Amino acid sequence: MSVPAATDDRSAVHFVRDLWLLMKPELTLLSVFTSLASAFLALRDPQPSQIVIFPLLALGTLLVGGGAGAFNQVLERDADLLMKRTERRPLPDRRLLPSEGLLFAGIVSAVGIGTLSVIGLLPALLAATTFLSYVFLYTPLKRITPLATIIGAIPGALPTLIGWTAVSASLTPEAFTLFAILYYWQLPHFYAIGWVYRADYRNAGFRLLTNMDDTGARVATRVVVNQVLLLLVSISPALVGMVERSYIIVALIVGAAFLLFGWRFLRATSGQDSGAAARRLFFASLFYLPVIFSAMIVYKVDR
Repeated sequence: MSVPAATDDRSAVHFVRDLWLLMKPELTLLSVFTSLASAFLALRDPQPSQIVIFPLLALGTLLVGGGAGAFNQVLERDADLLMKRTERRPLPDRRLLPSEGLLFAGIVSAVGIGTLSVIGLLPALLAATTFLSYVFLYTPLKRITPLATIIGAIPGALPTLIGWTAVSASLTPEAFTLFAILYYWQLPHFYAIGWVYRADYRNAGFRLLTNMDDTGARVATRVVVNQVLLLLVSISPALVGMVERSYIIVALIVGAAFLLFGWRFLRATSGQDSGAAARRLFFASLFYLPVIFSAMIVYKVDR
């Protein structure tokens, strides 16, 4: 009798693991980090009662982001089966049924929005907007227009506003500086992924710029342009008085280093090394974001 019990336990663990994978944990945890960092930056005169906001914000953002990711995987399960990087996801690999994924996505999204509504109406509304625009705008647009990446970066940047309004209950210029940083960061990040896996995306029928550009020159040019814009907006928190002026030095150094990877990608498009350059750009983007938000936290002005 012990063998079936062990098998059941193992199956339960695998089921829970697959539900976790359905939430796109890498992207979702990044959203949690940026929302929490934004909430901390919004603190003016911290009160003990505000401590409870942070675990609620983390849970709510995790569930809404995870629910959106799960819905996305339900809608794209057939396309995921055609791509090597996604064919082993729970739905295309048939470890989960579409009905299970849909039910899970609906429950966690609703609970997430409900959790954020405990904090306030505005963060809950922003979370609902994030969910709806990611699932019902960005997801279908990927098959229609290469502008989907630019449009999809909007819901991708909204966690900063969710975090800010969880503390301040209002949208201020400071909040939009954080939104702009996350928005412009996403474009080099996702263009790099798109270029590395362009054959996969083309095979699955996605109309992304990265699989419509034979040489990669247009993609790399957009990467560099958006990195320059990112460099410019990254100093804006100091200009609006959110952080000390010393932060500008860090932002310029880190931004210039990130830009260097984009420039190398642009140069590599004339040769055979563009894939490797895009991978290095991708990993540089993963380094840049936590560093720039951590720098803002370190240099935060007590107001």
